Amino acid sequence: MSPPSKAVVYDREGAPETVTKVIELPAVEVKENDVCVKMLAAPINPSDINRIQGVYPVRPQVPAVGGYEGVGEVYSVGSAVTGVAPGDWVIPSPPSFGYLRSIDDRNQSVTFSVLCNCNYVGNLPCIGTWQTYIVKDQSVWHKINKDTPMEYAATITVNPLSALRMLEDFTTINSGDSIVQNGATSIVGQCIIQIARFRGIHSINIIRDRAGSDEAKEKLKKIGADEVFTESQLEVKNVKSLLTNVPEPALGFNCVGGNSASLVLKFLRQGGTMVTYGGMSKKPVTVSTSSFIFKDLSLKGFWLQKWMSSDKAIECRTMIDYLLCLVREGKLKYELELVPFNNFQVGLSKALGLQGSHPKQVIKF
Repeated sequence: MSPPSKAVVYDREGAPETVTKVIELPAVEVKENDVCVKMLAAPINPSDINRIQGVYPVRPQVPAVGGYEGVGEVYSVGSAVTGVAPGDWVIPSPPSFGYLRSIDDRNQSVTFSVLCNCNYVGNLPCIGTWQTYIVKDQSVWHKINKDTPMEYAATITVNPLSALRMLEDFTTINSGDSIVQNGATSIVGQCIIQIARFRGIHSINIIRDRAGSDEAKEKLKKIGADEVFTESQLEVKNVKSLLTNVPEPALGFNCVGGNSASLVLKFLRQGGTMVTYGGMSKKPVTVSTSSFIFKDLSLKGFWLQKWMSSDKAIECRTMIDYLLCLVREGKLKYELELVPFNNFQVGLSKALGLQGSHPKQVIKF
C-alpha cells in the first residue's frame, strides 16, 4: 500500500480560491505494474486555474484533484515494474489529470477511483499532480535526470514544450532568420527567446506598457532577446522601420489577441505565419484586408493537448529530455517561486493575481 496522501481537490467548478480544499486521501494498493511516487513539486498553471473555473475546453469530472504537471521521486514499485526504482525522479508523460469520487465532507475522506475520460491522451490512466503521493501504472511515468533543478523538472512539460513545438511545427526557421512575438515576458515567451537564440534565430518581442517595463526589457535582453518594444512604441506607421539588424520575421506568436496581435502581424514578411496559442486580453484577433491580399499571411492555432492527442505523444519524452538538458547546461532559464504545500492558498492567490504580479507559483511538497 502507498502512504496516505494529502491532495488539493475541488468538488465543483468555480472560483479557485473558494472551491479548492486540502483533504486526506486513504492509502492505495500498489499493484504489480504500479509505481508509487512521492511528489516533489507541481506548478499552478493558468490552464489549471481555467479547469477549476470550468472554462477550459478539456477538464476532468468533479470532484477532481488539481494539477497537470509536476515531478516526483519513486517511493515504491510493484513486483513487475522495470525501468524505474525507488529514489528515481519521474514526471507524468504525457501528463493528464484525474478525478475523485465519493467525497465525504464530514470526515474529508475519499474513495480514489482510477477512471479516465481524457481520450486525447489515449489509454493512459489519469493523474492530478497536486497531491503528496500518486500511484499509477508504470507507463505513466518518465524517468529524468536527478541533476535537473526540481522546479524546472516540475514545469518543463507545458510551457517549454509549447515553445519548442511552435518553433518547429509551422514553418522552417533557419539560423539568421527571425521571429516576432507578444507576451514575451511569459514563460513560453522567455523559452521561445532562449531556444531561438540557441539556434541562431533573432527575436522581436512585444510587451505591455506597465510599471517596470524598462526592467522587463533588460531582463529579456539578458536572456537573448534582440529587440524588445512596448505596445505604445509601435504606434507608428511603419513598425519595420524600428528594426536595425534583424530581418523581417516569417513566423510570429500571439498569446494576447486584440491590438497586440495586430502588431505581430505588422512585423511579418510576405507569406508569413502567425500562430495563436492564447488570448490573455480576451479580445479577438482582427486581421486587415491588406494582410491577406497583399501580404498573403497565414493564421494558425496551437494547443499542446491537441498535439499530444496525435501519434506524436510519446515523442514528447525525447523532447522533454532535450529541454531538460538545456536547463542543466544553463541555456534555458525562467523565473519561478516555490511555495510550501502547507501555504497552497497563498500560492494560489499569487497565481490568480490577487497579490499583484508574481512569478509562476510552484508547490513544493
